Amino acid sequence: MIRVYVVVEGQTEESFVTNLLAEVLWPRQVYLTPIVLGGRTSYSRVKRDAIRILKQDRTAFCSTMLDLYGLGPGFPGMPLPLHTPNLEKVRRVEAAVKDDICHAVPHSRPDVRFLPYLQLHEYEGLLFSDAPAFAAAIRQPHLTRPFQTIRASFQTPEDINDDANTAPSKRVLQAYPSYSKVIDGTLAARAVGIETMRRECPHFHEWLERLEALGPL
Repeated sequence: MIRVYVVVEGQTEESFVTNLLAEVLWPRQVYLTPIVLGGRTSYSRVKRDAIRILKQDRTAFCSTMLDLYGLGPGFPGMPLPLHTPNLEKVRRVEAAVKDDICHAVPHSRPDVRFLPYLQLHEYEGLLFSDAPAFAAAIRQPHLTRPFQTIRASFQTPEDINDDANTAPSKRVLQAYPSYSKVIDGTLAARAVGIETMRRECPHFHEWLERLEALGPL
């Protein structure tokens, strides 16, 4: 059995890890436990929790699931250079975070046991992997076409941009002000499905591959 503690931003990601990702990974004998930060995602809090996990359970792994959009202060690799390609954005910050943790606790083997992941750009981007399923899950089928229009404007759902007015969650709220990140976000994720997200979202797929590779199967 492989244990992975996932430092997550809030209740939405906690529910996603517990109710969806765990189901996909347990057949690989990889067991996920979310650790909720809550509130502002400052790097000092992420670093504190990651180091604590790596020190306390030396047979477990630690990962993260944090949104690049609205990322809190102090993260290594920030600010990013202008016009950095989207995928390179998250890879730069992830690499910088891993390097910092490796320097902080080298004897805890974070080079092997720490697998940082940043969502590009935001959790709701994953839900645009299947616009009709997303709209149906939040009981707003009339939003299928607007959601499809948004999705079609970008190469992948992960590329939906991170401006304060046009980040994925902001677009959803503009169309459906009653959207609940925790309740609707979880229902929509289950309706869209992990396999569809993997097919549409390359960086998310890479993360799952890394987690699956930890298992003995």
